[in-house]
Amino acid sequence: GWLFWRVMTCGRRSGDRKRQVILFILCVCVSQSGAETLRYSLPEEMERDSFVANIAKDLGVPLSQLAARKARVVSEGNEQLFRLNQNTGVLTAKESLDREEICPQSDICTLVFKIFFENPLQLIRGEVEVRDINDNSPVFPEKEMVLKILETAAPGSRFPLESAQDKDVGINGLQNYSLGPNPHFSLAIGTAKDGVKYLELVLQRQLDREEQGELNLLLTATDGGSPPRSGTAQVRIVVVDANDNIPVFERETYEVRLAENSPLEQLVVRVAAVDPDEGSNGEVRYAFTQTSERSRQLFQLNPTTGEIRVAGKLDFEEAKSHTMVVKATDGAGLSAHCKVQVEVLDVNDNAPEIALTSLSASIPEDAPPRTVVALFSVRDRDSGDNGRTECSIDGDLPFSLTPTFDNYYELRTNAALDRERTAEYNITITATDWGRKRLSSQESIFVQISDVNDNPPEFTQEVYTMSVTENNSPMLRIGSMKATDADAGINARVNYALVRQEGKEQPEVSVNAENGDVYILRPLDYEKVRAFEVTVRAAD
Repeated sequence: GWLFWRVMTCGRRSGDRKRQVILFILCVCVSQSGAETLRYSLPEEMERDSFVANIAKDLGVPLSQLAARKARVVSEGNEQLFRLNQNTGVLTAKESLDREEICPQSDICTLVFKIFFENPLQLIRGEVEVRDINDNSPVFPEKEMVLKILETAAPGSRFPLESAQDKDVGINGLQNYSLGPNPHFSLAIGTAKDGVKYLELVLQRQLDREEQGELNLLLTATDGGSPPRSGTAQVRIVVVDANDNIPVFERETYEVRLAENSPLEQLVVRVAAVDPDEGSNGEVRYAFTQTSERSRQLFQLNPTTGEIRVAGKLDFEEAKSHTMVVKATDGAGLSAHCKVQVEVLDVNDNAPEIALTSLSASIPEDAPPRTVVALFSVRDRDSGDNGRTECSIDGDLPFSLTPTFDNYYELRTNAALDRERTAEYNITITATDWGRKRLSSQESIFVQISDVNDNPPEFTQEVYTMSVTENNSPMLRIGSMKATDADAGINARVNYALVRQEGKEQPEVSVNAENGDVYILRPLDYEKVRAFEVTVRAAD
């Protein structure tokens, strides 16, 4: 700011010199490549802190940049499985990884992580495939299976057996069954549409209860690991006297659709089998067979009525369907089987989750539009429209949201900022799903606007008039002037100085550089000088 100051009357503002302002522009951007994905693999059950990869080497980033740009690794979900050493660039597993625990229902177990850099913001996607090792043996649900078979059963009759379960996958999973040598039965192995192997006992030679009332067979399940692992179960055959009729189900397959928020004790379906025999031979009881342990926990079968009811909390995100086999057995031990298929329907029971990845807590007021302020992701564990999300900002603010990829969003400026008008913003981000009953969650982001030197000092008056009596004392204070600056901090600190003009005598006054006080340097003589004017400059 410029000011003409004189002792008596008029003045003018100098317009021939302009203050120059250097604008420092902070540009923050997110560098990303939708096609760039780091892919690694690691055997399960490795020790904690096992080496996964050298991220710095693979990305071609100098080690000094890892710490300088605050590189870090973030796993999907709540549990962080990996650790990035900024000094070496090495990515390690924080704990020993158990594939069967992490991906219990998947043949391929892929863990997704992201590497984040700051200054500028950069996001790199990575995947680690946890490879299966043969650390589990096939296990039968029961060590002994008991089958009651009518002695009049014809050769070629088939009798379902309980399948073994193997938590490993691929070649390490269950591959084959074998039956100990015997004169009456062989083993038939089939594969269902869902890829699960099932087995049946096939009668090759007719039984005779009077000749042999019981048979004991050894059933062995083997996986394909090297070396292979196996599990065994005893199959006890009880030969029973003739029973003219076996139970018959109304349907071979019962198909049911059930919402995941179904309450406990809700009726799922009632299976029914009839046996026209009289007495105990016609009394039918029901039991699960060839049914997973998890399905047995979620559903309860009434052995008398055949009613299946909800016994646990269903979760569409955990399993989208359940298959159960129900065996109906009459009093003489003859049985029949039916299949119950339950399709779990998704309901909107999960609100979107907002995870803040990176935030610039302060941005300069001269930041250009579309400057990135924050990076965050939104996740909804539901499916379909229930898992589809949208984000918005509450209020009329100079910010906008830009979707990037993998449900990530950037919070950007969309207009010029002015710290002198608004010095800080409390931005509320709302994530809402598209479910019929829409669920939402919010996250607040606090952003401060830092000052840049974009305002010159301004005097409170254009002309200051001061007077002094002649023969005054030296260094006499005769007044003060004031200039203000709308900026903050050092940008608002004002210094005052006289503007010396060439060809003119040195002024008779001085100005305090810090507070603007004006002093007469020496005694004045009214007969020699009655008035004079000086120019004072105020600079921040």
